[in-house]
Amino acid sequence: MGWEFDILNGIQSVFQSDLMALGNGGIFWIAAGLVFTLYKKTRTFGICILTALVFEVLSCNVILKPLVARPRPFTSDPARILLIPRPEDYSFPSGHTAVSFAAASAAWFMEKRKTGVVFGAVACLIAFSRLYLYVHYPTDVLAGAVIGILCGAAASKLTEMVAAAREARRDSGPEIPVGKL
Repeated sequence: MGWEFDILNGIQSVFQSDLMALGNGGIFWIAAGLVFTLYKKTRTFGICILTALVFEVLSCNVILKPLVARPRPFTSDPARILLIPRPEDYSFPSGHTAVSFAAASAAWFMEKRKTGVVFGAVACLIAFSRLYLYVHYPTDVLAGAVIGILCGAAASKLTEMVAAAREARRDSGPEIPVGKL
């Protein structure tokens, strides 16, 4: 783990500023998903984003964080002053990173390429901020990105399957009750 502390210390020494915690609690991504669901044209996309976020919460916060139970990097250096309140949960994987990449990859896999690129750029900034803020190890962030991408891919596949099933039902025409034949 020594090399991971070298990376964290290097980042903080290079980027000394009051960088705020980006994407706290996934609020940005939840809001984006909800906004997209408001409009018929983007409703399926919004549902896909929200589904990806649910997958991420279940995989990271419900399953992996308690299972791995990795302490955060600042716990090994009690004198370190954090720029944000000390997170109380475990370090692995980075939930902020995972939720950000879940939304970005949902956009990408739903073929919303421009939105996916913008979301991806924001996801990268949020991932970097987790290192800068000294609340995650690099491997936490890397795992969060991979998990997020998988959640976005799974959500887009599920969304496409549900949309295809709905379309097939619509195309089959009205059902004729058996008694009316």
